[in-house]
Amino acid sequence: MSRTACIERRTAETTIDLKLDLDGSGQGEISTSVPFLDHMLILLKGHGFFDLTIQAQGDVEIDDHHTVEDMGICLGEAFKQALGDKKGIRRYGRFTMPMHEALASVILDFSGRPHLVFNVDMPKAKVGQFDTELVEEFFVAFCNHAGVNLHINLAYGSNLHHIIEAIFKGFGRALDEATQIDPRISGVMSTKGKLE
Repeated sequence: MSRTACIERRTAETTIDLKLDLDGSGQGEISTSVPFLDHMLILLKGHGFFDLTIQAQGDVEIDDHHTVEDMGICLGEAFKQALGDKKGIRRYGRFTMPMHEALASVILDFSGRPHLVFNVDMPKAKVGQFDTELVEEFFVAFCNHAGVNLHINLAYGSNLHHIIEAIFKGFGRALDEATQIDPRISGVMSTKGKLE
């Protein structure tokens, strides 16, 4: 059974083409027109062991907000599409990721009910040209369009690049765990028989 998705998004602000294969090996080319986001998505797919190809253009001459938010939307839609009825998946995933002095935990549930808890004390600043406040915007968009309950907690960290990298790597690992097929699960992983 193929667990893949193709997403196209066209707005006055962004143009995005995205392909996702949940059962890949971390392959694929990523170009979003936001270099730091490219770096984080490459880490995400590598640590999540899924294939991800993205070609995107956005109105980055204004700022990166629309592109980052729309990438979260598209990636969320892709996971929702690729998982289909969610039969057999583990549903839950968690990972605690160290990155030098930073330690972040990511816990998620493909419940069908979107919710984000973002306990990350990070100042409004820039990493290179990237606004750190856009990290939360990305995850809000992902949750709302994937139907995921997502908790991101930063235990500690001082280097903003390291903090964000720990979050994205941990997110990839948690996604990998939650989307794996478990042969012990008949139907969906819910005692009420439905995920939503």
